Amino acid sequence: LSSCRNRLNASREVAPVTLPNCRLIKGIETGSEDIDILPNGLAFISSGLKYPGLKSLAPDKPGEIFLMDLNEDNPRAVELRISRGFDLASFNPHGISTYIDKDDTVYLFVANHPHQKSTVELFKFVEDDNSLVHLKTIRHDLLTSVNDIVAMGPDSFYATNDHYFSDFILMFLEMFLGLTWSNVVYYSPKEVKEVAAGFYSANGINISPDRKYIYIADVFDHNVHVMEKHANWNLTHVKTLQLDTLLDNLSIDPHTGDIWTGCHPNGMKLFYNDPENPPASEVLRIQNILSEEPVVTRVYADNGSVLQGTSVASVYEGKLLIGTVFHRALYCEL
Repeated sequence: LSSCRNRLNASREVAPVTLPNCRLIKGIETGSEDIDILPNGLAFISSGLKYPGLKSLAPDKPGEIFLMDLNEDNPRAVELRISRGFDLASFNPHGISTYIDKDDTVYLFVANHPHQKSTVELFKFVEDDNSLVHLKTIRHDLLTSVNDIVAMGPDSFYATNDHYFSDFILMFLEMFLGLTWSNVVYYSPKEVKEVAAGFYSANGINISPDRKYIYIADVFDHNVHVMEKHANWNLTHVKTLQLDTLLDNLSIDPHTGDIWTGCHPNGMKLFYNDPENPPASEVLRIQNILSEEPVVTRVYADNGSVLQGTSVASVYEGKLLIGTVFHRALYCEL
């Protein structure tokens, strides 16, 4: 039990770190689990995740994808329309990733959990009418419990499976026993294979700006793994950066290569969900992860009074978006 408590960081309390210019984003009330920002400043936000064992503020409402234009002085979140023929009623979006093709087509990959199953949905973004056109649903025996994705091409990606079991009781047992059966899978229409394994719970995944390294957050091991990507898509371990928090999604600053991550300082509070003692929020910035001495800065931390259960933090030109598993979202000017 003590090792389970340790994995959840059950005794940690949070020293607040405030940012001066922040406001809650209007219209996002039921989560903003993952955020991906295009080079032109358009931010996609996945909302409405229902995840076994975690709270949902709108259990009967389908998930949504929001868009924000961070070039505006006072950006608003707009819900993207999704094309007909896609089953919106069971839409349960988790991690997301964008890919811009040679012809400037923007593809959005979404980890989806319809009816407690795992799929990856591929959409084309149509900017003119703020809509997503559904292209295909990807299912595969190796995509069992997809948490997050990083797109490698218009129809290929790496995905993290955060659990081996999909049954909730077994999933909890897996965490309780500390099984390291979580993995990373490479998917393309030609080939699907496991490329990394041995995680307690592989969560956020992303790629370095030079596209040589893949970063993987192990939420219950409180660390980030740096993996080298090879021509055959296999990954080999380079190093692990150990931290004292449960790291969720990873975002990369395209200009500096810094990793920004939304974290759960105390995972126990996330599962217990006591309104009197809500889950806290923490944002870390990791600079020079490949060096001998990476610099880790706590950029934001809140005890849950403003923002509960932070899962992601993404930057664009001095602006910071902070998202949560089931709660609200914060827009800050750094």
